[in-house]
Formats: sequence, C-alpha cells, structure tokens
Amino acid sequence: MIWFYDSIGAIRDFLELGGDVLYGIMATLFLMWTFILERLWYFYRVHPGEKRKILADWEARADTTSWHAKRIREQMISQTSIALKRNVGLIKALIAICPLLGLLGTVTGMVSVFDVMTFSGTGNARAMAAGVSKATVPTMAGMVAALSGVYFGTWLEHKASTETERLEDLLQHH
Repeated sequence: MIWFYDSIGAIRDFLELGGDVLYGIMATLFLMWTFILERLWYFYRVHPGEKRKILADWEARADTTSWHAKRIREQMISQTSIALKRNVGLIKALIAICPLLGLLGTVTGMVSVFDVMTFSGTGNARAMAAGVSKATVPTMAGMVAALSGVYFGTWLEHKASTETERLEDLLQHH
C-alpha cells in the first residue's frame, strides 16, 4: 500500500512542477481515454449483437430488391455507420486539444519567468527555474497525452469504416 501513496505523491509533485495547466491536460486526457474505452466496449461487446439483429431483420424480409427495400437497407447501413462513428470525432478533437493545452502551459510558464526577471533581474537563475519548468513540463505532457491517443483515434475511425463496409456486403439481395 506504500507504493500507492508514493505514486500519488509523485503525481502531485509533477502537477506542482508543471503548473495549473497540467490539470486541464489531465482532465482532457481522462475524457479522451473514457471515450476511447467506451468505443472499444461498443465495437467488441455491443455492435456484434446489433449487427446480428440487423442481419436477422434483413433476412426476414420477403422483398429485398424493390426501391423501398433498397432505401430500408440504406437506412440500416446509415444508422449503423452513425452508431459506429459516434464520439470518434470528439476523440480526435481531444487529441488535437492536448498539444494546444501544452502550448498554453508554455506561455504561462514563460510569463512567470518574465515576472521573476522584472523583480530580480536576469542574474537569479534559481528563481527563473520554476518558470522554465512550468514552461517545459506542460508542453511535454500535452504531447505525450496526444500521442497516447493518436493510434486509437485513427484505428477507431478505420474500424468504423471497415465495419460499415462489412455490413453493406452482408446485406445482400435474396
């Protein structure tokens, strides 16, 4: 249990080192990964059941070749595509926001460096070190946060397109 308290202390020290912007990056990262995990749950747990139901409904139809049947097929595919792509755009937006929050941290850190320089001059390196860390740590944290989601954002988008195409192939005329 000691390791838990040590890790909490390390996280707290890291947040203090980088300044208040790290809280925003942490919240954005939490939201991003919540949505990524939700999409993974949907793809592997929910979607297969919905796909079976759609296929059963389509196979139960007597008419699959008329104009009306083709529109129903398009509706089924479209609704499934929308369900598969839900929150993927939001995930990609959160990925894009992370580096921007890191840059905001850079700016706020540099402002604190300039504040120190106005009061104590350029000769006090120790006083400027806190501002420099507040400028560099959020930049690094924002980039790492974005990189942690880039693969999954792209993969989820590709998976949604692939699953939509598979459904189109499965809903054939009989």
